[in-house]
Amino acid sequence: QVQLVESGGGLVQAGGPLRLSCAASGRTSIRNVMAWFRQAPGKEREFVASISRNGFTDDADSVQGRFTISRDNVQIGVYLAMSSLKLEDTGVYFCAARELQYSTNSVNSDEYPYWGQGTQVTVSS
Repeated sequence: QVQLVESGGGLVQAGGPLRLSCAASGRTSIRNVMAWFRQAPGKEREFVASISRNGFTDDADSVQGRFTISRDNVQIGVYLAMSSLKLEDTGVYFCAARELQYSTNSVNSDEYPYWGQGTQVTVSS
């Protein structure tokens, strides 16, 4: 089992920055593909960004140029640096991890069996 705990959410004004962190523990490995998803009220969960064991990243079109995913393979964590936040970025942000045997990034939430509890990000005008 892999345990994921997100932190860093909060209230921020539009245009401002915020940095989310996700700490991994349990049967983790630096080789797990990890990702961030988000869910806005009344909407389905959507892919935000992912990072492979080798640092290859993939971002949703809606966040390209504004969000940066990174990972710390020593402390086994993943981060999401967000800038130029928009009202539509509001939602609960979830950290997720794939099973170790899968090395490719994925935008499909069904392919991530491990999830954190989520952290709320609220962007105000």
